[in-house]
Amino acid sequence: MTSAALAAPHDTAGRRAGRVPSRPRVLDMPPLTTTVPREYVHRAALSEVFLTDWGYAGDDTWVVGAQWPRAHSFYGPAGGLHDPVLLVETIRQAGILLSHVAHGVPLENSIIWQDMRYRLAPEALRTSATPAEIELHVRDEDLVRRGARLAGARQRYRVLRDGAELATATLDFSCHSPAVYRRLRGAYCDLEHAYARRLPPPEPLLPPLVARDRTADVVLSPTGRPHLWQLRVDTAHPVLFDHPVDHTPGMLLVEAARQAAQATAGPGFVLPVEMECAFERYGELDAPCWVRATPRGHDVAGRFRVDIAVEQYDQPVFSARIAARPAGRSAENSFSHSGRGSNGCPLPSN
Repeated sequence: MTSAALAAPHDTAGRRAGRVPSRPRVLDMPPLTTTVPREYVHRAALSEVFLTDWGYAGDDTWVVGAQWPRAHSFYGPAGGLHDPVLLVETIRQAGILLSHVAHGVPLENSIIWQDMRYRLAPEALRTSATPAEIELHVRDEDLVRRGARLAGARQRYRVLRDGAELATATLDFSCHSPAVYRRLRGAYCDLEHAYARRLPPPEPLLPPLVARDRTADVVLSPTGRPHLWQLRVDTAHPVLFDHPVDHTPGMLLVEAARQAAQATAGPGFVLPVEMECAFERYGELDAPCWVRATPRGHDVAGRFRVDIAVEQYDQPVFSARIAARPAGRSAENSFSHSGRGSNGCPLPSN
């Protein structure tokens, strides 16, 4: 699939005046690749937009193009493998994009996840000398409308990387107008109020325990009890909090599940090849969330299975079931030798 092309303006004024351009005109250049507008994926930073194109394939199916960088400050490769959580972020962006461009959901509406699951082929995560070209084939199912507006949907994903099978996934989400969102959130929808009451981030786990090199990217804090951590919510994180929000972002919860699985299965680096997530309620910023891992042993394929639960006020916020497999010695060694911020390349210390 081709990436989005920028439309070039015609140089009609120059031709009418008889001027000869001193350099090649944009019109004479090949199509230029760009990302989709950041507003379509609810991101503030252009660097956090991974989608490049979309189109309708017929039969309630859309095709969305994406590109994964060879390096990224958070969702970067490790041990020669692209980050599986980058797959989740790409699905997140594709679901939001299609809600707007395919179904007319207003940009100011909130897109709320209920369930997400994926299964991936680890060999397709291998990095190469160029960025990974990703193609998501997305089929709409179980569309729910209120009047003419989309209120919710299930999407099924078939994800290709350079034409090879990378993953399958499903996503269930709902769409809410600002008025409905305010009713759902009550006083918590006041961003200034939410930030004024937020807790400071607690002390992090040692980064190697969760396959991270930078303290700032650790989202778990020790409690002194096995398989139990406090969720570390740092609203200054430039990726997980790309823009201010009044609750714990879903991608932070997914990352917490991945880190909890790593801390439970370690010390070797493990790759979450399957994940099933349920988003039960909002995680608030003014009270601690607790992350608990329950190991389930190994399945017949030799994969380590673990259940993750996130709770707040003794109520479920998020849960995940993960199947992980060892990622190989090269990946295990990458965290002590790469100076990585989850991307295998040197990063500034900020």
